[in-house]
Formats: sequence, C-alpha cells, structure tokens
Amino acid sequence: MTAKRTSHHLFNRRETLRLLGIGGTAALVGWADKRPVNIWPDLARGSIAGAIPPACVVRPAQTEGPYFIDEKLNRADIRTDPSNNSVKEGLPLRLKINVARVDDRGSCSPLRGAFVDIWQCDALGVYSDVKDLGGRFDTRGQKFLRGYQVTDNSGSVELVTIYPGWYPGRTVHIHFKIRLFEGSQRGREFTSQLYFDDSFTDQIYAKAPYNAKGGRRMKNDGDSIFRQQNSGEKLILDVTRDRQGCFGRFDIGLAGVS
Repeated sequence: MTAKRTSHHLFNRRETLRLLGIGGTAALVGWADKRPVNIWPDLARGSIAGAIPPACVVRPAQTEGPYFIDEKLNRADIRTDPSNNSVKEGLPLRLKINVARVDDRGSCSPLRGAFVDIWQCDALGVYSDVKDLGGRFDTRGQKFLRGYQVTDNSGSVELVTIYPGWYPGRTVHIHFKIRLFEGSQRGREFTSQLYFDDSFTDQIYAKAPYNAKGGRRMKNDGDSIFRQQNSGEKLILDVTRDRQGCFGRFDIGLAGVS
C-alpha cells in the first residue's frame, strides 16, 4: 500500500491485490431534521439516471474496528432507529458508492449484487447496539446509523446518513464493508473506512448539534489508523455542500471477483 499512484490509475492483478491488502487467497474483501424525508428523489428507484460505470480506483483495506454488527438492515436511509422510530440529528449526508470489478488485465466493469454496509457514530460520537468498551455509552437494542444496500447494474449504491461526529482517540470516519454472497453463503469481503477533509469538518462542527460536544481533539494526521501505511489519504471522501446537506461520492475497484 505504499506505491505512489494517481487515484484513477489502472493496476495489474498482482499490484491491485497487494494494494488492497487481500492477497491471492485472502478474503476480498436541513440541520437537525426530526423526520426522515426523501432528500434524494431517485434513491427509492435505484441508480440515478445517466449514471456512468464506476472507475477503477484501488483503495486500501483498514481495520473493521469493534462496532460492526450484521443487523441485516436493507435500507437506503439509515438515520432512523427502527427500535423506536427516532431520527438522528445531524447534517444530512448523501452517499453514492460505486463498486467495480478489476480483472486480470487491470480493466474494470461495474460489480452488480455486492452488499455495501456502512456504520458510524452519531453527531455526539455514539454508536448503536453496542456497549462501549470505555464505558461511554450502552446502546444495545438500538439500530441507528447502520444499514446496507446492494449494488445495481451500474455497480452503485445510494444511502442517506448524517455527517459523523467524533469520539476520543479517532478522527472523523465512516466504516464500510463490501460483501459478496454465493447463494446463501457469504463469499468474499472487503472492509475499510471513509475519511473527511479536516477543514471541511471544522466548518460542519461549528454548527448544532456538533458544537454541543465541544472542539474535537483528534484530526487526520494524529489518527494512527488513518496514518497506517499512508492509507488514509486514499480514503478521503469527496464531499460537497448543497441545499439538502452534503453529497459524497466514492469509487472503489475490487480484484479477484469472478
């Protein structure tokens, strides 16, 4: 994962596998709105009209962390908690993730039928359905800010979440996992994290509900997971602001997928 490259460079099979850290035999893989609203009109109908096939972009794998739970929540809007129908406050973040299959020649095509899970903390740094190892919270039974979508014919998924908060010891991030199934059996998977530009985050955190927590102490260059083998820079989400909140797009190519 130390090779220098541009984000859209095409790699041969050996280089791609090495950068992904998976090896030939290893697994692949408005503000404070109280009600969920359809802020992405095409979300329920699948891919946005005119979507282009995803680019071949090799991304590094990163640790899953302690908070992944396979909740089996197939839903596009993960802001709600189905246990009590509450909605997490925060700036809406619309995510479009494009997943590609990278073949032996280094070319790519959309990967259809891949399960893309995301999970994250809320605006105050709390995860759902876990007892925090440091004793900060116990949210067992709640299921906010977790869910998955399955890639369409364009290799894309679209989800709505909120801009994540922060908690001690980590920079701002969202976890994601891409899984492939063979029938009812889980096949390959790839796990990593999404990060954000620090200056962009500072602008978001100046407003409620994020400013209720106070200034964050950890930024990207201080996070050991972000810095690991210079992988974090390759995982920064391209985010723009708009009237609905913000929008982020992320392209990823996976090798070893038949």
